[in-house]
Amino acid sequence: MKHIFYTILAVLTFTSTEAQTHKDYAATAYPDRIILGWQGDPATSQSVNWRTDSTVTNAVGALAEADPSPDFIKNASIIPAISENVQLDGKQLRYHSVHFKNLKSDTQYSYRVGNGTYWSEWFHFKTAQNKPAPFSFLYFGDAQNDIRSLWSRAIRGAYSTLPTVNLMIHAGDLITTSNADWQWGEWFEAGGWINGMVPTLATPGNHEYFKDEKGNSHVSKHWRPSFVLPENGPKGLEETAYFFDYQGTRFISLNSQAALLDSTVMDTQADWLVKVLSTNKNRWTVVVHHHPIYSTKNGRDNDGWRERMEPIYRKYRVDMVLQGHDHTYGRGLNMPLGKSRKHPDGPIYVVSVSGPKMYDIGLQDWMNRAGSNTQLYQTVSIDGDKLAYKSFTVTGQEYDSFSLIKSSKGQNTLIDQAPALLPERLDLPAEYQQKFKPEQMQEYRNRFQEYKARKQAKQ
Repeated sequence: MKHIFYTILAVLTFTSTEAQTHKDYAATAYPDRIILGWQGDPATSQSVNWRTDSTVTNAVGALAEADPSPDFIKNASIIPAISENVQLDGKQLRYHSVHFKNLKSDTQYSYRVGNGTYWSEWFHFKTAQNKPAPFSFLYFGDAQNDIRSLWSRAIRGAYSTLPTVNLMIHAGDLITTSNADWQWGEWFEAGGWINGMVPTLATPGNHEYFKDEKGNSHVSKHWRPSFVLPENGPKGLEETAYFFDYQGTRFISLNSQAALLDSTVMDTQADWLVKVLSTNKNRWTVVVHHHPIYSTKNGRDNDGWRERMEPIYRKYRVDMVLQGHDHTYGRGLNMPLGKSRKHPDGPIYVVSVSGPKMYDIGLQDWMNRAGSNTQLYQTVSIDGDKLAYKSFTVTGQEYDSFSLIKSSKGQNTLIDQAPALLPERLDLPAEYQQKFKPEQMQEYRNRFQEYKARKQAKQ
């Protein structure tokens, strides 16, 4: 009887859990979804964004230089926030942003947000140096599905690997249903207090877009209320296409989804990109967008995007392009097979995935390192003439590694450390092993052997 009781209890517990498909992320008077960003100089400013219910009409931020003593609270300055009403899922909400300005460079600050009665906890951030200096950032491919249950281990593992990180980059498809509040709730819960400590630079993917009643496409209703990002991009693409300079590196976000939906938007972004790159005085340049220049999956070739953008990247010596969309891992560059890749004549391209949704991998010629059916996160550290890149599995194993060394003339030398790491994970996801027909499995095995032969020929 005791065994039967516990069996029934286990079934009831499991059934109850499965029936609750997602949490209720209703807003309250207490601040939630707190996230750092920038709209000004990172050496002298810091912006914060958060959400409350509609009862909060006098939102503010409190700021003080960080101090080991709790007495710093009495010296905190109060800065009024900018608030907006947003109606989502039939509910009236308030989103708030505060811009801390005239800050000291290279200085740690404490802040909290609220309305004088309902406060967040105190967070810390540190302003950038006002000159080129060593720093590091995290890069995530698509989170998209099972965000709370499975993507959470990616962002938390990344922060645990590099707790001194200065900023985070998300290459689109943060969620899977553009306007589903519960999915955005899961994304913010997964990042938790990390979002309030480390600034976020995000670019939208195709899953951040929806069609209105007239069939017109728009970025998610959550995007601009939820983030505080630079507004220096082309008109109509504010906070989705932008650039940002941090300690000697220029970061550029491009909205590839809007470009692929409308060729005029692609042309507008290309023209804007030329202006941003032609006036770039930074030592390093990193471009971020969702759709890959070179896909890691067969049948997903974004040839129009590549033909428009890659010549610009090559002409203006973009160092690295960070992408998502294909739910596999690939890292390489566009150089003919058989030619040494020691001195790249274009950017290093990376496609990665941080969430659990997986596709089959194409194993194309451009790849130096590939990965299948594996959740990953990436760390990048820049120090003077050296850029050091590492990719980790969400269980903490180093999966890919390379360095770029920049000469006084701006020429990069690639030092590929991947061959000394663990063997590549190239097994197909179980879903594809089950649904592939015998001829499809054979075609994949052939591609696998060709890829292995190419890799061996390079060694």
